[in-house]
Amino acid sequence: MSISAPAQPPVDFLAVGHICHDLVPGGRLTGGAAAYSSLTAVALGLRAGVVTSAADEDDWAAVFPQLAVTQVPAPATTVFENVYTPAGRVQTLHAVAGRLLPEHVPAAWTRAPIVLLGPIANEIDPAIIHLFSDSIVGVGPQGWLRRWDADGRVWPTAWEGAAEVLPLAAVTFLSEEDLLDAAMLDDTRRLARIVVLTQGERGCTVFCRDEARAFPAPPVDVVDPTGAGDIFAAAYLVRFYQTDGNAWAAAEFANTIAAHAITRRGLPAKSQVIRQALDALMHNPAAR
Repeated sequence: MSISAPAQPPVDFLAVGHICHDLVPGGRLTGGAAAYSSLTAVALGLRAGVVTSAADEDDWAAVFPQLAVTQVPAPATTVFENVYTPAGRVQTLHAVAGRLLPEHVPAAWTRAPIVLLGPIANEIDPAIIHLFSDSIVGVGPQGWLRRWDADGRVWPTAWEGAAEVLPLAAVTFLSEEDLLDAAMLDDTRRLARIVVLTQGERGCTVFCRDEARAFPAPPVDVVDPTGAGDIFAAAYLVRFYQTDGNAWAAAEFANTIAAHAITRRGLPAKSQVIRQALDALMHNPAAR
């Protein structure tokens, strides 16, 4: 049975990428850039849609009724496992859902004002970006920077589609963990319009044209940093759109939203605190 809808209502924010299962001690959690970013957009007051792929048993539209979901049927849902050792994180890909192609995007969604391409397992055809000529497109390339061996062990790899995607994206989001070597940031900046380098609890650095500015994150008590980069990216794109492309204002806003989110555990709690943070900002113009 296909869970995909033949047509979809318009959305303000579109996320493309797999919603996945993350195996953790004692069970599993829902994850993926598409989930965290789209739910952040909803918490910020936007209509959000997701183009994803999964097994029929994972009906993401039912799990997330606040989202409009186009789900491409697949034999399996993407499943990751992360094991943290003294030598660093060991990541394993146990299953991967279907590839996401341009024809999987509903026609109405090609006109979404804000789009985030958030692959987690090299699942997005880079040609998808050509659908969104009138949109503000953000790219989180983490899933294009991964390869895996026959046992599912995930390793970093160079991004072969960077030259096609980066010049068409309004904003490219990289984390310090994404950088394969010292030259990667410079190479990305040469191709991209705006590069935002997220730096965990230290905040971010924004590279726009020939200028670089650092934005410290507000100090908070960290409870759960899961999804922080995806929440940041969504908040950045929303504010970037609302301010007619102000790269600096977007960074300050995204830092604030992400900082609040990591003080809570789990998607529902993070969404709630994001709404609270937005409400506080709306009632305190000096803090915007």
